[in-house]
Amino acid sequence: MIDTALDQCNGVKVAADWIRDLESSDSRLYKEGVIEKALVASRIGSTSAQCFLYNCYLAYHPFFVYNVRQVPETVDLVDRENPWVEFWGMLEGLRTRSVTGNRARDAIDTMSKRFSSTEWNGLARRVIIKDLRCGVTDKTLNKVLKKTAWAIPIFECQLAQDSTDQPNKMIGRKRLECKLDGVRVIAMVYKSGTVNLFSRNGKAFVNFPHIEKQLAESGREMGIAAFGRPTDFVLDGEIIGDSFQALMKQAHRKRDADASDSNYYIFDVMPREDFTRGFWNTPQNRRIELLEKMRVAQMFVPNVHIMPGMEVDLGTAEGHSIMRQFADASVKQGYEGIMIKSVDAPYECKRSSFWMKWKPTITVDLTIVGFEEGTGRNAGRLGAIIFEGVDNDRTIRVNVGTGYSDDDRSRLWATRPKLLGQISEIQADAVTQNQDGSYSLRFPRFLRFRGFEAGEKL
Repeated sequence: MIDTALDQCNGVKVAADWIRDLESSDSRLYKEGVIEKALVASRIGSTSAQCFLYNCYLAYHPFFVYNVRQVPETVDLVDRENPWVEFWGMLEGLRTRSVTGNRARDAIDTMSKRFSSTEWNGLARRVIIKDLRCGVTDKTLNKVLKKTAWAIPIFECQLAQDSTDQPNKMIGRKRLECKLDGVRVIAMVYKSGTVNLFSRNGKAFVNFPHIEKQLAESGREMGIAAFGRPTDFVLDGEIIGDSFQALMKQAHRKRDADASDSNYYIFDVMPREDFTRGFWNTPQNRRIELLEKMRVAQMFVPNVHIMPGMEVDLGTAEGHSIMRQFADASVKQGYEGIMIKSVDAPYECKRSSFWMKWKPTITVDLTIVGFEEGTGRNAGRLGAIIFEGVDNDRTIRVNVGTGYSDDDRSRLWATRPKLLGQISEIQADAVTQNQDGSYSLRFPRFLRFRGFEAGEKL
């Protein structure tokens, strides 16, 4: 518990007061004001405010997954006991998977009948599905709650920098790996047998049950092999399928998903507590040794693999020659390019030069901020999409007019209001700097949408 006063929260009515207040306005500043009001009230002893803020914490904590897809609403239940403390105990059972299957369904059904419908539908149910549905995100909450006990932990993993124009960092001993064209997946493997899969920004994946099952079955042995004892650990890797677009559709489909042909390639590992604090001061080559120990423990797992690689010395001409040959061979085999990793560097949960990526062309993720109508044969349909975003501390704004079929131009133009805010992957030859100091892209081309909702990023 964050505050001992939470023990007094049974019976508190909070959905009507706080959630409905947040729902009453679309203004970001108004919502921040509601959260600020709740914070102030919690500090002077309001159990209603403390109950609300704790439920926000449980709903948006990125490492808390309740492993339930469907939670029913209730109808016309009034004057119920609203047992929040018991509800939070149930969440802990769901999170740790000490309560699963029919027991979990029955526990939720029983708990729902102990709440008034306004409290269950308006807040408790939304906590379980991890979406308060009132227009706030973890960023909205942390704008007000940072440096308080209610702040939402940030889910981050290590990201690579582009190797273009950074020759001073292309020295020393490096590990080379093929760059996969798939979905980045962080797997949290618990010694209890629980496995949770997340995107690189903490979005839970539920459509790779075969990967979860195989990791759950082999996780204990993998942990013992790497760390000498059963323990909680995190795997960092990429899931690939027959094609990127087909894989993405299955990754977030709410029903009838079939990603059973996908494979998980693991390229890093660390203790869970070090990942959650954002740093593990163990060098890359040592982490690779741990993965190699795991390879033996999970050698008969069909869809989980340890990523192969090779080590070179970029302090020599021979090392650079080997890297070029490795890169050329990787591209010919259909990979995006290669990863170049410093073997003596730690794992840090941010974009880091410890990992570098090389591709025949660069790609950047940018946000749709506008549209331009076409001319000539494209009159009345899309001419170009205007993208903007920050990459490696450079603010990029660019009009992208290629990469669309005729059907795409008609469809995207017709649905353009819904596409504002969508994250997309743009391919280009290089980042260029304009005379006014801003940045653009040389020969940009639209590749794909990176998510399925405005603002979503995998």
